[in-house]
Amino acid sequence: MSIPGPHDILRQELSNGIVVLVRENHTSPSVVVSGYLEVGSRDEPPEKAGLADFTASALSRGTVRRTFDQIYEEVESVGASFGISAGVSRTIFGAKSLAEDLPRILDVLADVLRNPTFPPKEVEKLRGEILTDLEERAHDTRRMASLTFRELAYPDHPYGRSVDGYIETVSPLTADDLAEFYHARYTPRGMVIAIVGAVRAEDAVRLVGEAFGDWEGPVPDRPPLPPVAPPAEVREKFVPIPGKTQTDIVLGWPGPARTDPAFLDAVVCNTILGVFGMMGRLGDKVRDEMGLAYYSYSRVEGGIGPGPWTVIAGVNPVNVPKALEAILSEIRRIREEMVPPGELADSQAFLVGSLPLRLETNEGVAGAILDMERYRLGLDYLQRYGDLIREITPERVQAVAQRWLNPDAYVLALAGPPGE
Repeated sequence: MSIPGPHDILRQELSNGIVVLVRENHTSPSVVVSGYLEVGSRDEPPEKAGLADFTASALSRGTVRRTFDQIYEEVESVGASFGISAGVSRTIFGAKSLAEDLPRILDVLADVLRNPTFPPKEVEKLRGEILTDLEERAHDTRRMASLTFRELAYPDHPYGRSVDGYIETVSPLTADDLAEFYHARYTPRGMVIAIVGAVRAEDAVRLVGEAFGDWEGPVPDRPPLPPVAPPAEVREKFVPIPGKTQTDIVLGWPGPARTDPAFLDAVVCNTILGVFGMMGRLGDKVRDEMGLAYYSYSRVEGGIGPGPWTVIAGVNPVNVPKALEAILSEIRRIREEMVPPGELADSQAFLVGSLPLRLETNEGVAGAILDMERYRLGLDYLQRYGDLIREITPERVQAVAQRWLNPDAYVLALAGPPGE
C-alpha cells in the first residue's frame, strides 16, 4: 500500500483561510470528509463549562434552510452520516457518503456550520440529553476517575475542566448563550477540511470552495494555552460511588505536547510501559503476574498543550494499595534501568508495522492528514515515520521517562465504592 505523502495529497488554501487537503482513493465508491474549526472549551468562561460542546451539538438541530428533521432525512436518504463535537481546542466535524453524494453532504455540512438557528425547543431537548449523560457520568467509576484526574492535574487551566460541562453549568445555558458563543467564535480562519475517497482532488477542492469559500466570520482573540507546572508532590483524591464493586485508578502527569521534539520518544516509552502485547510491562506485571487488576495500561495523549500521560487501571477495591505499589515500581524501573535492545526493537516494530493498518480506511487516512496539518509535521511525515521510530535509542526512552514520569510526585484519582 502506498503511504500517503506529498505525491498524492493535494493541499490548497482558500482565500478565506480554509485549508483543504485531498487524497484520492478509488478502490471503493465512498468518500470521507473530516475537519475542524479553531473553537473549543478553552474559549468558554469557566462558569459556562460545557457551552462549546453544547453549541457544537446544537448546530445540526436546525438552520436557516433546514429543520432538524430535514437535515437528517436528507443525509440518511442517501445512506450517509455526519457529526460534530467539541474538544478543548477544536470543534471536529465529519461525514461519510458515496462519492456521488459529496456535493449534497458538503451542502448540508456548510449549512449546519454556517447557518444554525438554535431553535429553543431543540436546544431544550438536547439539554435534557446532556444532563442525562452527566447524571450517568456521576455513577461511572472510569469517567469520574478521569474527570477528577484532570481537575487535579490542571488546576485553573482549560485542560482541567470537563468539555461536557457540569450539571450546574449546563442547566442555566440558554439558546441565546449558544447563539452568542457561535457568532463570537465560529470562523473559517484556521479551519481545515480533509477529503479522502473516490473523488478527483481538483473536484473536491472546487466543491469545498463552492460550499465554504465565501464564508466570512469574526477574528476572535485567542491567547495561547497557559503553561502547566508538573506536580511537586502527590495530589490524590478519591471519589466514592455507592453500589460499585470496582475501583478505577488514573495516575499520571501533564505530559508532552504533540509538537514537543521528544513526543515520539514518549510514544515509544509509553508503548513499552503499557501498550505493546497484552498492555506492556504494566499488563505483564500488575495484571498477569500479580493478578491485581482487571486491566492496566498507559496512554500519552499529546495535543496542542501538555496533554496527560497516564496509567489507567481497574481493580478490586481491596487490591488498590498493592496495585499502586506495583504501578509505581514499573515507573521507577523504566526511569532507572535502560530498556533492553530487544524489548525496544519489539515495540518499534509494533509501531511501524501498525501504521499501514491505521491507514487501511479512508477515515484513518483523513485523521492522519489532519494531524500532519494540525501539528505542522509535513506532508511527508507518514513516509518518514518508520525511520523516526527506529532511530529512537534506549537512552532517549530513559530520558523521556525521567523527564515526565516522576514516581514521587504525581496526580492520583480514584473512583469506587465508599469505605475503601
